[in-house]
Amino acid sequence: MSHFIETVRLCLSRAVPATIKSLTWLLQLMVPISFAVALLQYYGIIAWIASYINPFFCHFNLPGESAVAFISGAAAGTYAGIAVMMSIHLTLREATIMGIMIAICHALPMECAVNHKTGSSFWKMGVIRICAAFLCAAFLDWLLPEMPEQYIYMGAQSGGTLMDVLQTWFVSQSKMAVVMALIIYSLMVVQRFIEIKGLLKPLSRVFAPLMSLFGLPRNSSYMWLVGNVLGISYGSAVMVELKERNLITSEDAKAVNYHLIMNHSMLEDTIVFAATGISGFLVVFTRMLFAVLLVWGKRCAEGVISRIARS
Repeated sequence: MSHFIETVRLCLSRAVPATIKSLTWLLQLMVPISFAVALLQYYGIIAWIASYINPFFCHFNLPGESAVAFISGAAAGTYAGIAVMMSIHLTLREATIMGIMIAICHALPMECAVNHKTGSSFWKMGVIRICAAFLCAAFLDWLLPEMPEQYIYMGAQSGGTLMDVLQTWFVSQSKMAVVMALIIYSLMVVQRFIEIKGLLKPLSRVFAPLMSLFGLPRNSSYMWLVGNVLGISYGSAVMVELKERNLITSEDAKAVNYHLIMNHSMLEDTIVFAATGISGFLVVFTRMLFAVLLVWGKRCAEGVISRIARS
């Protein structure tokens, strides 16, 4: 028992510097981006941009104003997209398509910046997610039956002053920083415990068959679990730390990024969408399907290019 307590104490102390480092670079990315998005929303610039792409959404049997929900979700995150969805009249079918599009393509500025930090191209990650969101819309438009039930409607959001917007932004960012610090610290403690007890390799072996099925490196199971349960930001915090300690290669980290941009934060996102009436099964199934197709498509394309280069 004393040995276990000493191990835990060691993990708690060793996790502090890594937590501070990871939290610092995450906040440096997230705070300026969220501030800019809050101002763009307040001054109507996001709505103005959305007005130019409204007609495009009609091709997926979505109302034109759903473009505002998509832009808001892509710019600010899942909750922003859902807030807009609830402020326009949507059927459950339309809300399901739009919700899963947002699940695939949310918080692009922040999450693509995090992807870049772990070795992937900011613009490539963004373009892939946007294209996948519309491919997903076409797939769901073909797959789903008529669902005439009305999605939750809460009416148009009332406007506030700039000071109200800034105050709300400051409070939300402060809460977010505290939550992030607790989550990242917990992850770092768990990671130190896994390393001290030598559990990383056994854990990888347990999930290796699943990783192979997904087309991912066999040693990526820990990052995959973190990214799927908690999201890109927290998963990438762990990924950066593993890279810096040479526990994963840059190529392996990039491979995991391709999966996670389609399929991350599955626990929170699925619960949030399911709570508003959207099928949790469809959220999980569609994102997992597109993640597997993307990774294997990338691997097949690289194989073909390599064979052509050798011939």
